Amino acid sequence: MKSRDIAVFLTIVFLIYAGANTFLYFKGAVAYKGILSTGLYNILFIVISLSFIAGKILERRYSSLLADILNITGGFWLSFIFYSIIILVATDLLRLSFMLTGVLPDQDIRAFRQYSYLVSSGLASLLVAGGFLNTLFPAIRKYEIVIDKPAEVKELRIAAVSDIHLGSIIGKRSMRMLSKKLDAISPDMVLFLGDTVDGEINPVLRNDLLEALRLPDSARHVYAISGNHEYIGNYSKTIPYIEEKGLRVLADETVFLEEGILLLGRKDRDSFRYTGEGRKELSDLMDGQDLNKPVIVMDHQPPMKKDSEISGFDLMLSGHTHKGQMWPLNHLTSRIYKITYGHRLIGGCHYIVSSGFGSWGPRVRIGNRPEVLDIRLIFNS
Repeated sequence: MKSRDIAVFLTIVFLIYAGANTFLYFKGAVAYKGILSTGLYNILFIVISLSFIAGKILERRYSSLLADILNITGGFWLSFIFYSIIILVATDLLRLSFMLTGVLPDQDIRAFRQYSYLVSSGLASLLVAGGFLNTLFPAIRKYEIVIDKPAEVKELRIAAVSDIHLGSIIGKRSMRMLSKKLDAISPDMVLFLGDTVDGEINPVLRNDLLEALRLPDSARHVYAISGNHEYIGNYSKTIPYIEEKGLRVLADETVFLEEGILLLGRKDRDSFRYTGEGRKELSDLMDGQDLNKPVIVMDHQPPMKKDSEISGFDLMLSGHTHKGQMWPLNHLTSRIYKITYGHRLIGGCHYIVSSGFGSWGPRVRIGNRPEVLDIRLIFNS
């Protein structure tokens, strides 16, 4: 990505973040008047609002436990801001309706303004806490797909996982949990569908987080692809580290498996933005291949609504969307991608999009579960 593009993007993000914090600051200043001193309120608000930015800067320059704590705190603050503003906007509209209709006298309107923030903060905190607990219990999502092509086997069991986001927030405990889920599936093949690393590689290397991953003995094949977050960080360090742990990363490559199945692994669509090198078209990857055999495509980001339909493959596995991660963002992702979650058959091709195993930013999921895919492929000869 060009320096100018990065600067514009960061400026926009900073302005949105600063605006949201400013909105909450003044709302809180009214609500906590008489409860907290102005000085104490200011200090607490400044520290917590800057924690996410400080954590990201420190993580990049000197990864440490302090950076991890700031990232975790900042992540929870992001989700708190998100839900607080949604609830506060709703209560402000309600207060406005009370003012226009005269349902409440002026003194009650002032009290409503103060207590609405306290109630909104409480509700937002409960949502964040519930969303965090939800991330601790990933599900195994089962799919059975029939492919009307012959293979050397009648069935193949695939365990697929996307969007682990290893880093300051997702660590070794999550890897041990993932190892148990993979072992319970007892797959023939394990596929990692991108964003294995959250972006910045330093906390991953500092704690050697992938060392805690144990691949099931049943797996004859283990492959991975890059996601956009592998490029956001240091791609030249991230990919070698992943492969060092036994996960072969396919970068616009094809592998013909002994089971008579063609596996295609694509570079992430954002590769050009970060490296200046684009990826091959899927049609070029399939060109010259025996398409009479089952064809499985690994592509981190599912097709966007504006993308033209592609045929020739049998199953595409993706992640990236997190199913919105925090409701109601799922409605946004559904307007961007042809399929934002689950299984669909489009043009004779099966698509499966996972909600992912980890989370980005806040370790909070509302309206979806973290998951590992358990896919049973059945081949018709």
